[in-house]
Amino acid sequence: MDAARFRVGYLRRPMHAAFLETADKDPALEVTRITLDDGEEAAEGKLAACHGYYTTSARDELPPRWRVTADFLGRYPNLLLVATYGAGYDTIDVDACTAAGVAVVNQAGGNAEGVAEHAVGMMLALLKRIPEAHAAMRAGAVKDRAALLGRELAGRTVGIIGLGHTGSRTAAILKVFGCRVLATDPYLDAATCAARGAEKVGLPRLLAESDIVSVHCPLSGETRGMIGAASYAAMRPGTLFITTARGSIHDEAALHSALASGHIAGAGLDVWEQEPPPAAHALLAHPHVVASPHIAGATHESRARVARMAAEVFSEAAKGRLSSRLLNPAVSERFAKRWTAAFKQT
Repeated sequence: MDAARFRVGYLRRPMHAAFLETADKDPALEVTRITLDDGEEAAEGKLAACHGYYTTSARDELPPRWRVTADFLGRYPNLLLVATYGAGYDTIDVDACTAAGVAVVNQAGGNAEGVAEHAVGMMLALLKRIPEAHAAMRAGAVKDRAALLGRELAGRTVGIIGLGHTGSRTAAILKVFGCRVLATDPYLDAATCAARGAEKVGLPRLLAESDIVSVHCPLSGETRGMIGAASYAAMRPGTLFITTARGSIHDEAALHSALASGHIAGAGLDVWEQEPPPAAHALLAHPHVVASPHIAGATHESRARVARMAAEVFSEAAKGRLSSRLLNPAVSERFAKRWTAAFKQT
């Protein structure tokens, strides 16, 4: 290995071939594929020589030993930067990285279009009762079309929790349907929310006034378990609940109870506490649930886009620079010192 190059390791496979295609164009990068075929010791030896770690955002796709924790960072003192495949960073302890002087960058915005389209698609499928109609036709049980009467998205009030890249794009699509869009986001002021197509409100008002509630915030200590029994009860009768964000933000058992009572009319769920959820999961059996296995952002376009973005993050790091998507800006000064120590001219 050339000590002057910024070495990047990834486990098993990259998000998309575009990552390798983009990285290969930069002579300052050396990318190493790490497999467990020759045992964990050999795999760990490869990563120990790396300055960057490119890792999946989905926790259930990554063995615990390869998640970025304080213990993990202690085993790989040469790491300067960890970058995720997508917008999420469930597999990374950001605080532990900051303490270790390791920068963390996600690819926020890269899959916003795919996720926003998926969220609105779930809204339409539930309102128009498409899954129910499909099931009835397959069973030969369509006797009266009026029994499958749907509703229109136009003119409805949609509450968006988290008005970042994906939430903003969702709001823009909903505006085309003539929807009133409410948003709760503690990191944005009213003017910014308005510029992104939504009226800023607190969570209680959003839950009380929305016909549809759609979750687009990251999973963090602030948001874990945020939507539970009390939140569902605070929604108006007949509300639709949509989430393409992260499992663990919403309480699955409480949601099932709210659906069973009829208080929540339907749910579109792309993310789960366990991914994929077991086939016997109660929510999968509910007739008013539209389910998908965390594929909202898994489009050809999105994956190619976020893969290129990630490769560019490492290219910037090879020059001693950090991306604007840095999740722990407090690490910047220490990263610069560690980068200089690793790549200083002799």
